[in-house]
Amino acid sequence: MQLPFLHDQFLLNPDITYLNFGSFGACPKPIFETYQNFQRELEMEPVQFITVNGLRYLATSREALAKYINVEPDNLVFVTNPSYGVNLIAKSFPLAPGDEILSTNLEYGACDRTWNYYCTKAGAKFVRQPITLPIVSKEQFIEDFFKGLSPRTKAIFISHITSATALRLPVEEICARAKEKGLITFVDGAHAPGHIPLDLSKLQADIYTGAPHKWMMTPKGCSFLYVKKAFQAMLDPLVVSWGYGNPSFAHSQFQDYHQGQGTRDFSAFLTVPKAIQFMEEHQWPEIAKICRALVQKNVDRFCALLGTKPTSPVGDDFLVQMAGIPIGTTEPEKLKQHLFDTYKIEVPVMRQNTNVFLRYSINAFNKPEDLDKLHDALKETAERTSLWKQA
Repeated sequence: MQLPFLHDQFLLNPDITYLNFGSFGACPKPIFETYQNFQRELEMEPVQFITVNGLRYLATSREALAKYINVEPDNLVFVTNPSYGVNLIAKSFPLAPGDEILSTNLEYGACDRTWNYYCTKAGAKFVRQPITLPIVSKEQFIEDFFKGLSPRTKAIFISHITSATALRLPVEEICARAKEKGLITFVDGAHAPGHIPLDLSKLQADIYTGAPHKWMMTPKGCSFLYVKKAFQAMLDPLVVSWGYGNPSFAHSQFQDYHQGQGTRDFSAFLTVPKAIQFMEEHQWPEIAKICRALVQKNVDRFCALLGTKPTSPVGDDFLVQMAGIPIGTTEPEKLKQHLFDTYKIEVPVMRQNTNVFLRYSINAFNKPEDLDKLHDALKETAERTSLWKQA
């Protein structure tokens, strides 16, 4: 079955072969028009929008998102990006000297830096537990991960879908075992909403952050932080503003502290209902299924070209609409720019520890020929440059 090729629904430059949806998403025209309509309303009557109407729109959007990921609306706040959410949690987390936060060595670099900063400040330790690649099975991953557990571990922090390696991790099993051990569970789900089915009522995550501006296709600057009620009181606001200690707001402390933070254009937050509508109108689960099949079908072909091996079994357990293919280059940034400048292919080539991964993403606007073009460009690059060499 072929993708419907919805390129005309997006604002993407048709001259660019866009294989990097995973970094910042891409907003379809109907959703972007909704976004601009909110912005126009804001500029036509700023006071009423910021203090009255916009707050109603915000509640409606939060309710739509809550229904989509199956949580109570009062346990959600909108944030600009998952890094903001991780900072909010890490800054407030009650760390004592000697405490440990258990994570993996596959996490997003900005999150590593955040946890390292606050752990160091508290005299605690951020444990980046080494994960053996290639992953053989869920069971092997879980065993690798919990080797990092110690009596000093207070919480786990783990990606739902990793960035550089593009691996879907078994967070359901990890969170279930962590809860048995009495640990707080925090999942970085930046890539999950709109990418895979997400039911937070079943996932035993105490804290979860996700980015609708990626795979849900809202405008940039639309993310969320979910926190179970039991942990909301421990969170200080990153920005102290009108929502702090103001009884006239009359919401919950969680909403007041973290949503009411001064003058800003929060129009991106308001587009979630339109994004959900767009996905429903275009049968997004079926599109996602076709995208996954195309991603997985090409893994072995790219590994053969690059002289490497897949980082996991090729299937839905670990690979969805992205694949991170190991590539032997010492100049990933130059290779990425070369592919764009010479071939007009937008695809990331990213460092993760001592490894480098070329990660392609597939969505409704892509064609199988896009991956053919990338394959040919890599082959020609190996023949004509020293940016990487075939094995």
